[in-house]
Amino acid sequence: MKKIVVLEPGYEHYREEEAILAAFHPEFVVVPANASQETKREQLRDADAVMLREARLDSSLIAALDKCQVIVRYGVGVDNVDLVAAKAKGIYVANVPDYGSEDVAEHALALLLAATRRITSRDHQVHHGQWNIGQAEPMFRMSGKVLGIVGFGRIARCLAAKARGIGFRSLLVCDPLLDAQAAEDAGVVRVSLETLCREADFISLHVPLSEKTRHLIGAEQLALMKPSSVLVNTSRGGLIDETALFHALQNRQLFAAGLDVFEQEPIRADHPLLTLSNVICTDHTAWFTEESVIELQRKAAQEVLRVFEGNKPLNWVNR
Repeated sequence: MKKIVVLEPGYEHYREEEAILAAFHPEFVVVPANASQETKREQLRDADAVMLREARLDSSLIAALDKCQVIVRYGVGVDNVDLVAAKAKGIYVANVPDYGSEDVAEHALALLLAATRRITSRDHQVHHGQWNIGQAEPMFRMSGKVLGIVGFGRIARCLAAKARGIGFRSLLVCDPLLDAQAAEDAGVVRVSLETLCREADFISLHVPLSEKTRHLIGAEQLALMKPSSVLVNTSRGGLIDETALFHALQNRQLFAAGLDVFEQEPIRADHPLLTLSNVICTDHTAWFTEESVIELQRKAAQEVLRVFEGNKPLNWVNR
């Protein structure tokens, strides 16, 4: 029997995982998000594997892992796991980078469209009896404009493919890992972040959060953007300096923003960004569709299975 501890449960059931790991007679122990650190440590002590979503697995909790072979993150970003501490204990850390790409890309595009067309503010106004408000505020056509994409991994490539149907004049990409041939093959133009901020009419962020990318978009970058530009973030909240973004939106330095992620989650009720009508907010839900949940649970369980069978994880992130 193998004990798998699930930190911060987020799914209705774990039948997908149980089926994939059936040969090891798995015992799934679900630890609530609000459990004490001591309770977590006690459950983790004899865990053979840990699976988690947004819960933090810091060095003090990793120190309690006496048997653990692998930690698997349900998702892409692993900034909530102390990779160095896990490596020091000889524990694999794996993620699931190739699930839900279509879903996140669709959500990014939905935020882009909704913010550009003022869908939520128009909906609110009509619900409250207003009419003939079409020209009360400016709106801008997307066709013939420039889309800027920061980062060009799986999700960004899906977005680029979907965005072409809108009729953008060009797609600019800032990604230091993108070479000239790959950019040409993808039909995009490589540029610096400064150039992208200055020239793009619409900007979507698709990079992981690290010390290098924290506040990648700050006051300096926002000042370069057009007053008609729209900024979308479905990656990690820490990529944007939210204070600088609030001031830029409040002062109409840019047209609107669509945000699915925030520096602190859940976003507090009195956050200044929530007071602005030109911000559309969703609750870190870009990844979610019924199909993506099943895909994610299966792929996460397959990483645990690989390690239990004596192999390395396919998506090993703390090499």
